[in-house]
Amino acid sequence: MTNKRIQSNAFFFKIILSSIISGFIIIFFPSSLPATENNRENAVVKAVRKISPTVVNISSEYEILQRANPFSSLGLDPFFESFFYDFLNPGNNQREKRTSLGSGVIIDGHRGLILTNAHVVEKTGTIHVSLNDKHVFEAQIVGIDPDSDLALLKIDTQNQLPSVDMGDSKDIMIGETVIAIGNPFGFSHTVTTGVVSALNRDIKSDERIFRDFIQIDASINPGNSGGPLLNINGELIGINTAIYAKAQGIGFAIPINRAKRIVSDLIQYGKVVPAWVGLTVQDLNDRLIRYLNYDKSYGIIVTQVEADSPAQRAGIKEQDIILSIGDHKLIRQEDYQSLMKGTSAGDPLNLLVWRQGKSYSLIIRTKHYPMERSLGLGYHRFGIKVMTISPKSRNYNLTRANSGVIILNVRSGSYLNKIGVKPGDVIHKIDGISILNVEDYKSAVVKTRMKSTVIILLQRMDQLYHISVNLS
Repeated sequence: MTNKRIQSNAFFFKIILSSIISGFIIIFFPSSLPATENNRENAVVKAVRKISPTVVNISSEYEILQRANPFSSLGLDPFFESFFYDFLNPGNNQREKRTSLGSGVIIDGHRGLILTNAHVVEKTGTIHVSLNDKHVFEAQIVGIDPDSDLALLKIDTQNQLPSVDMGDSKDIMIGETVIAIGNPFGFSHTVTTGVVSALNRDIKSDERIFRDFIQIDASINPGNSGGPLLNINGELIGINTAIYAKAQGIGFAIPINRAKRIVSDLIQYGKVVPAWVGLTVQDLNDRLIRYLNYDKSYGIIVTQVEADSPAQRAGIKEQDIILSIGDHKLIRQEDYQSLMKGTSAGDPLNLLVWRQGKSYSLIIRTKHYPMERSLGLGYHRFGIKVMTISPKSRNYNLTRANSGVIILNVRSGSYLNKIGVKPGDVIHKIDGISILNVEDYKSAVVKTRMKSTVIILLQRMDQLYHISVNLS
């Protein structure tokens, strides 16, 4: 009798234990349950549903000039085709329309602001934005920053649009699940999921180096470029970008914290205003290494510190060697310049500096460059003084230029003086930046102040010249 009671108790104990274990599995491992409509609605599904109304399609049209060759049907040798074209000049050039497709995300539904990639819209004439509800609007460009591959667009609509929830890219964890969404053709969204593979990635494209990108293990194609990268909570942590043509099975995104700073500048100025540090640097060479008794294989040397600049206030001195900024070790001057392009005014810079055998950690608190210094900076770098062109100065200097800045004085011994630039010459562009007046000139001087070489479009009399100016 006792044995039967023991067996009965053991049986009931097994049932209770089994029920407890089953409940534990249901609570903590819901994915082990059979698929039903409710438990298939996981965090990814919820995030995509939440964010989809804010993801837009962007299509932009632009024209290219196609050289039509009327002799191609004759089957001539390519050399003779070129000969006929160049010397007979048939004038059969044709304009061909091209369309660029990409994605974007609404970051401010009240003002109709949309964030996307610069390369999606920078060649364009007309931009159309297709919303999730199939409504199409013509968009205006608020500002573009090619150095970060970001552009801000604006559409006007009577109804308030949905806005994405902003996340924080500072707390991204390697290995966490992320969701990339795009709207490449305006019909429906494309969704890919993956994990964060790496942070602070530097990417070298054909034209420039992009820094501090998020790397994910989901590929980003041109149609998805400009769309949002989300965390599992459906918050925006990055803008996907397809700038690395060789990427296969990997993707990159611009961290949203960096994008916020750029958007602020684009709204306020229509462009990104470079941060002011107040340093001039150059590469180390064997002579400097011996002179300073320097024992490391990397670093760049400070050759000048501007008076009353953020660098001077931080305690930086001439002949200091900057070893790193943040997590980035500095090997060449170009590394410093590239980092500065990605730095917005107000960003703190954490520097590791070598001075007389010791290393120091210093913090530079960057600012906007004071425009009242810009003409002095232009004279220091270019060795010229300028004024906005006027009818009087145009007649006096025998130029037909209606806009630009006219050179009043060229400093003896400056690079421009050595290559023959003279008072009366007119500057129309500096590194592709149009110069219509002195204010444009001042802005261009500030924007190019960290470059060692710039291209100036110069007019003398009726002739235009592109001049490469060495400022190192």
